[in-house]
Amino acid sequence: MRKFSAFVVHNKDGQFISKIETKKIEELPQGDLLIKVSYSSLNYKDALSASGNKGVTKSYPHTPGIDAVGTVETSNTAAFKTGDKVIVTSYDLGMNTDGGFAEYIRVPADWAVKLPQDMSMKEAMIIGTAGLTAGMSVWRLTELVKPEQGDIIVSGATGGVGAHSVAILSKLGYNVVAVTGKENEKDYLVNLGAKEILLRKDFEVAEKRPLLKTAYAGGIDTVGGTILDNMIKSIQPMGAVTCCGNVASAELNLTVFPFILRGVTLIGIDSQNYPMQYRQKVWDKMAHDWKPDTLMSGYDEIKLDELPQKIELMLKGQLKGRTIVNMEG
Repeated sequence: MRKFSAFVVHNKDGQFISKIETKKIEELPQGDLLIKVSYSSLNYKDALSASGNKGVTKSYPHTPGIDAVGTVETSNTAAFKTGDKVIVTSYDLGMNTDGGFAEYIRVPADWAVKLPQDMSMKEAMIIGTAGLTAGMSVWRLTELVKPEQGDIIVSGATGGVGAHSVAILSKLGYNVVAVTGKENEKDYLVNLGAKEILLRKDFEVAEKRPLLKTAYAGGIDTVGGTILDNMIKSIQPMGAVTCCGNVASAELNLTVFPFILRGVTLIGIDSQNYPMQYRQKVWDKMAHDWKPDTLMSGYDEIKLDELPQKIELMLKGQLKGRTIVNMEG
């Protein structure tokens, strides 16, 4: 009876306590693929799951980790064979299905993507859900907005999605304006490719006017709230904004004027259930012409037992870039 290590969160009378435990393969949920995990990565949803957010995880004990990359050990489908290297991100992994903060996962075959050629497992998790979400955002934005049309504004620019978005857009020739609340991270953002830095405190001032002076051809918003309000109000005619987060707020305080007077397009990005045919295309792009030149310089690699400290820092908004978990170390 094989055993493995996992990061497990328990609910003890409303107190959420985590520890490394030894589990049995037989305890994993049913699924087509048994995968030996090489790397996972830390995302905001994982931090919420580990702290007992019922909007993410409904029952405990639970193993978070919405990202995983590893090798197929057993397969019940012709789509994958033993030895295939695969990426699993989002769907229900790490939410209500035990996730990637463990040496093994078992998942449905339609949650998995084969690791692209020219991409290492470590690179896949540095990208992870955050990079995939950024890639989806860039994909949709660049369908409507071209580099010569003007600047692209990116919020939450030191976070996982924001940082990847800055790097990809810069590589594609866009002039990127990065919004951040971290004044001491300007050099980091410039290194990613940002041409201009705006402080969050200056950009998120609530404006009652239905429209602001046009300043940007497009935007990628990762936080929601007033920043998204002001971003939409500042987009030039026929521009576009993608949105994928609500850490600041889930509410919008807008009129329809940006949409009916300027023709602005607001595009929602649902990375959790994004269609597989497009997932594969984005992963292939991220493995080749969209792979940021700075990819291997913007991450922190940790072991499983270092997760609690990093989760605490993430919940306080004190992490930058990506944190990956080495499950083989």
